[in-house]
Amino acid sequence: MNVVSSIKEMRGISDELRSSGKRIGFVPTMGALHEGHLSLVDNARRDSDVVVVSIFVNPTQFGRGEDFEKYPRELEKDKRKAEFRGVDYIFVPPDREMYPEEPLTFVEVEKVSQILEGEFRPGHFKGVATVVAKLLHIVNPHVAVFGQKDAQQAFIIREMAKDLNFDVAIIVAPILRETDGLAMSSRNIYLSPVQRKEATVLYRCLKLAESMLKNGDTNLVEVRAAMIKLVNRESTCKLDYVSFVDPINFEKIEDGGLHTEILALIAARFGETRLIDNLQMKVGKKPG
Repeated sequence: MNVVSSIKEMRGISDELRSSGKRIGFVPTMGALHEGHLSLVDNARRDSDVVVVSIFVNPTQFGRGEDFEKYPRELEKDKRKAEFRGVDYIFVPPDREMYPEEPLTFVEVEKVSQILEGEFRPGHFKGVATVVAKLLHIVNPHVAVFGQKDAQQAFIIREMAKDLNFDVAIIVAPILRETDGLAMSSRNIYLSPVQRKEATVLYRCLKLAESMLKNGDTNLVEVRAAMIKLVNRESTCKLDYVSFVDPINFEKIEDGGLHTEILALIAARFGETRLIDNLQMKVGKKPG
């Protein structure tokens, strides 16, 4: 495995790979790699000859008071994990390489960037879209793989790639979960043992909604209320939102009976640790 830190070198490698007919798969990450990230590598490998993973903790997607400074940075561990999983190149640019001076240009996908995560983390998706656009220009992959756990982010990146005519296929891979259902996340390491146990309530909430909708309970006010009741009964977390959107266009859904599939999303804070999760579910017909 080769470690690359400069944009010029990474572009040169990509140009050479493309010239030799190699298909490039790309997985952008912020490091602290876990099995969820590595499953994205597996997805990239299935559709490419060469896999590139980037590790860059992007400062422009963190708001004031968020965890940029303490975000886990485990580069040596990440290198070993990536190499063991068969990554060919790991791109690790320093901040000054990606942002040599204060940026004046940003990419922003309107409307969907302002709801849900965008409401609670203003400017977050502007930073995400900008850094992903930069990385796609630098690595120039044929395929880029993102995780479904960050469903809103994945939707925004797909829209950006489509609207700006990026010549890359965006693949969204399924969420990988711990055995108790908790979605794998680099931020899980922040959780205390008690918080870690409580955090499983997020997935149980989503499964409750899935069961209700499957059985024809399409009143989303009632579904949401049941989810909130479960959270409050079994955890001390602070809910940021429970919401339902159309997975095709990410527009909020008020009436579950008008849809065949719904994406339910939840975000909550366990102490200072903020976790998100989601689940796509089918809507059943009411009995009788």
